[in-house]
Amino acid sequence: MFRIGLDVGSTTVKLVVVDKNEEILFTKYERHNAKSKDIVINILKEIKAQWGDIDVYLRITGSVGMGIAEAYHFPFIQEVVAATKAIQKNYPTAASMIDIGGEDAKVVFFKNGEATDLRMNGNCAGGTGAFIDQMAVILGTNITELNRLALQSTQTYPIASRCGVFCKTDIQNLIAKNVPKTDIAASIFHAVAVQTVVTLAHGYDIQAPVLFCGGPLTFIPALRKAFTDYLGISDADIILPENGTLLPAYGATFIQNVEETSYR
Repeated sequence: MFRIGLDVGSTTVKLVVVDKNEEILFTKYERHNAKSKDIVINILKEIKAQWGDIDVYLRITGSVGMGIAEAYHFPFIQEVVAATKAIQKNYPTAASMIDIGGEDAKVVFFKNGEATDLRMNGNCAGGTGAFIDQMAVILGTNITELNRLALQSTQTYPIASRCGVFCKTDIQNLIAKNVPKTDIAASIFHAVAVQTVVTLAHGYDIQAPVLFCGGPLTFIPALRKAFTDYLGISDADIILPENGTLLPAYGATFIQNVEETSYR
């Protein structure tokens, strides 16, 4: 009997297959470019080609995954809850979690291995992966180059990350003042860190160790640096999971408090 955790977010599909001992057998991380259903079907076909007709328990999470779960009557788990379960299992020393997604951001606070508060922003791209993509386009570059530029920065400037229009104006003003692109790039990542912490951590202090997850924090070192600088912590105070993009999908595989439904 295999368990499948399927996380369909705003920009990517993540899937994890585990066996009865909760050992990971298969993973997938793929951008869906608004064709999430096609990507999911192709991944499931890949699993079938590898293992044949097998009994599985399938659980779905993610912002787009909710619609899929409702349409096809699969069990659904909220993504922050799923990620929290994965952290409690594999990273029990984490005191805080910061997850930057394509169009949302999440913060979870832990005490003695138990989640004490879960925070998630609304349907706004401010301070998220989509925001970073938009700002890279404004600078005429891509994420890889934006990261490279930011890591060479010597100064950051205030940028409004809550609204793309205001941010574009701020960036254009910095360009007009001949501010180096390196500093503008770093300021973009700094704005994401400020937006996330100020919006989601009010009333709580983000304590170390801090676990970073989600695609942007996993793949963009300059974004991680922006968070560590703003929080006043060091690299030794962060946890960067090996499969940081897959935590909700993995957590969904072993959550038991939903209806158990077997599929072939």
